[in-house]
Amino acid sequence: MHYKQSFSSRLFDAANYGFMILLVIVMVYPLMNVIAISLSSPDHIDLGDVGWFPKGFNTVGYEVILEKPNLYISYKNTIVYATAGTLLTLLMTSLMAYPLTIATFRLKKFITVFLAVTMFFGGGMIPTYMLMRSLHLLDTFWVMVVPGCIGAFNVFIYRSFFQNIPAELRESALMDGANDFTILFRIYLPLSKALLATFALFSIVGFWNEWFNALLYLKDESKYPLQMFLRSLIIEDSGASSQDIQKMVIGREVNPKNIQMAAIIVTLAPILCMYPFVQKYFVKGALVGSIKG
Repeated sequence: MHYKQSFSSRLFDAANYGFMILLVIVMVYPLMNVIAISLSSPDHIDLGDVGWFPKGFNTVGYEVILEKPNLYISYKNTIVYATAGTLLTLLMTSLMAYPLTIATFRLKKFITVFLAVTMFFGGGMIPTYMLMRSLHLLDTFWVMVVPGCIGAFNVFIYRSFFQNIPAELRESALMDGANDFTILFRIYLPLSKALLATFALFSIVGFWNEWFNALLYLKDESKYPLQMFLRSLIIEDSGASSQDIQKMVIGREVNPKNIQMAAIIVTLAPILCMYPFVQKYFVKGALVGSIKG
C-alpha cells in the first residue's frame, strides 16, 4: 500500500534535508580548508585564496613535520595514555556501576547521591592540583590517566545499561556458584559490547585531545602528549615556538601555515580513521540511558 505524504510532511522533510546539508557544509568546510592549506603553495596561502581545495600542490609542510623527533615521542606518549586510560576507565566505571544494579547492596543509595553531587560541584583547579601533588602524581604517567578514569555521568549510563540485562542471569549464576566478579566479567561485560565500544571511543578521543592536564601537571617535555606538540606550533605565536617554526621554514618552499595545518592533520588522522569502524555501535550505545533509569 502506497502511503502519500501530506504537503506539511513533505515541507518538513525538505526543510530537514536542507538544514542537514547546511550543517554538513558548516562542519566539513573547516576540515577541508585545513587540508587544502596544508597542501597549498606559499604564494596562494599568502594571498588568502585557498578554499575547499589545494592550490599549487605542496607537501613540504608534511615533510617538515615528519622530520621532527618530538612528533614521534608525543605520538608514543598519547597512544600509551589513550590506551591505558581507556582500559582503566572502562574497568573502573564497570566496577563502580555494577554494584548499583544490585537491589540488596546497602550502600547503593549513598553512592548514588554522592556521585550525583559530584556532577554539580567540583573541587576546582587549585585543590585538584594540590591533591595531585600530595599524592606524588605530578610529572608522572599516572597523572594523565587516573584523575578522569571515573565520571558520575558515565557510571549512571553504565548502570542503566546493566539494569536492562535480565536479573535472572545473575541469579542463575549465583546459584551455580559464581561470584560477582565472575558475573561482571563473564556475563555483563560480554553483553555490553555496544556500551563499551561507544564509551571506549569517547574515552580515546578525550585522551587524544587532552592537553590541559599535561600543561598543569607535566614538566618533563619527554612526557608531553601529542596535543602539547601541536599547541607549541599553533597557539604560541611568540617565543621559542615561533623561532622553531622559522627554523623549519628556512631554505624550504613552505609557509608557516603549511606546517601548522599539516601538524593538525597528522594529529587528527588516527581518530578520523577510527570512527568508521565503531559508528555502528553509536545508536544503541548512546541511547542506553533513555531505556531504563
